[in-house]
Amino acid sequence: MTRKLYRSRTQRMLAGVCGGIAEYFNVDVTLIRLGLAFLIFFTGIFPGLIFYVLAALIIPEG
Repeated sequence: MTRKLYRSRTQRMLAGVCGGIAEYFNVDVTLIRLGLAFLIFFTGIFPGLIFYVLAALIIPEG
């Protein structure tokens, strides 16, 4: 059985990207959101924000 990555419909704050990644890897969504926050904080706004926007455009909604 293959798993597919989808944006979450239930664990969403903006587009459901972090919730979908958390469901795919079977981890708490808070850990993924904290990781994204650290990415944005330590690399600047644009790399983390660009990653989130691209992921929201590429990953289909579940």
